[in-house]
Amino acid sequence: MAEVEIHADATFDEPTLIEGLPGAGLVGKITADHLVEELDMEWLGSCYCDGLPQVSVYRGESMETMPPVRIYGDDDRDLLVLQSDVPVSPSQASAFTGCLVGWLESESVFPVFLSGLPEEKGEVPGVYGIATGDGTDRLADTDVTPPEQGGLISGPTGALVHAANKRDLDGVALIAQSEVQFPDPEAARTVITRAIEPLVDIEIETETLVERAEEIRAARERLAQQVHEGDDESTKATAIRGFQ
Repeated sequence: MAEVEIHADATFDEPTLIEGLPGAGLVGKITADHLVEELDMEWLGSCYCDGLPQVSVYRGESMETMPPVRIYGDDDRDLLVLQSDVPVSPSQASAFTGCLVGWLESESVFPVFLSGLPEEKGEVPGVYGIATGDGTDRLADTDVTPPEQGGLISGPTGALVHAANKRDLDGVALIAQSEVQFPDPEAARTVITRAIEPLVDIEIETETLVERAEEIRAARERLAQQVHEGDDESTKATAIRGFQ
């Protein structure tokens, strides 16, 4: 049965979920991994939605196996994180999207979707915010601005934003200037400090994302290449020019 299965006891009151699907620059993936590690979040549930690869994940020095897309939580902070170790095939995104967004809606979860925007960065990557439903109010206390020009979010994250908008589900999407072909820890750090910290009212250590940038890039390079090879099918934000 296609479902999000929660297998640990935890109590949440309209929690915020940070979505971490792999996409351009692996911004979402790196952000989600960092939050789970730094906040020592508990593995609460698993996504057994149609459209996800039927593979098992294991870690070094552990005999435990896990599904590739999981939900971690911290009930003290009212925070959830969707962590994914595999890209979601865009051809299967509709089935996955319906399953996940249906669960978000039923559990009164406020989603924060993440996407990289492949374009030249300044000294500090820009982070832009857009909203679904009445999510705009949550962006007021962050250091993000509306996009400078129109565009679209493609791939599985784009499908999630589309589904949330169609259901009038309150949520936001954060779009960070990023590398497209290589993992971009700097973009993930900017997303955390400028948007996620004020959104969730928490403080997160992010210096290690810069200090370990080369290590993170090396560890995530194969996944980034898989995403990049998907080209237009992978999650990324794209500016639309010339006909607005």
